[in-house]
Amino acid sequence: MARPARPADAANESEMSRFVSLVRSTVPPVHPAGLPFIAGGLGVAAAGRKYGWLRNTGLTAAAACALFFRHPPRVPPTRPGVVVAPADGRVTLIERVRPPSQLNMPDVPMTRISIFLSVFDAHVQRAPVEGEVVTIKYRPGQFVSAERDQASEVNECNSVWFRTAQGIDVAAVQIAGLVARRIVCTAHIGDKVALGETYGLIRFGSRLDTYLPANSRVLVEIGQRAVAGETVLAELV
Repeated sequence: MARPARPADAANESEMSRFVSLVRSTVPPVHPAGLPFIAGGLGVAAAGRKYGWLRNTGLTAAAACALFFRHPPRVPPTRPGVVVAPADGRVTLIERVRPPSQLNMPDVPMTRISIFLSVFDAHVQRAPVEGEVVTIKYRPGQFVSAERDQASEVNECNSVWFRTAQGIDVAAVQIAGLVARRIVCTAHIGDKVALGETYGLIRFGSRLDTYLPANSRVLVEIGQRAVAGETVLAELV
């Protein structure tokens, strides 16, 4: 017969539950794309357990990859008609340009807001609006520094065209950088995405360009830090 739980046991279980909840709320989960890299580092640590330098190198690499591929939870705004940042990072450009040619969107000027991601930023991408995925186009290219203006035109990139329920078109372009060499996009044409929903990732330093209607009310400034899925870039008119 199982003995009844003693008050001390119940208290310990409660403390452990609170500790686990604290860890889960403090340490963000990892994007699945990062698991092979973390496993590789742990494998090196296990193989070199007899050699301190090799074990430490493996553990350090695993920890760095866990940090880079972190997938923190975000709470998008609830007010309608907003465009949120598709990535963490620093706003580097706000300008009026033509939409990405590879998407074949209507050839009218749009506002482009560029966000540069350093290797210290979370690298998951989130839907800038709620709506439907109209088109996805991948373009091979160069790997110049993502901070340069020309990166939008010459670097490897993946473009996603979103359309809101009100028929407003917004595009987000994942751009590889000097170090980034792999773009991941999990969205598919026809998908219905929620505001701030994760749809992709770029490995190791990159840039995100968001294209929105030219008459949108921009609410960020160059140099401002953006939080993916939460920072409101603009209000749609």
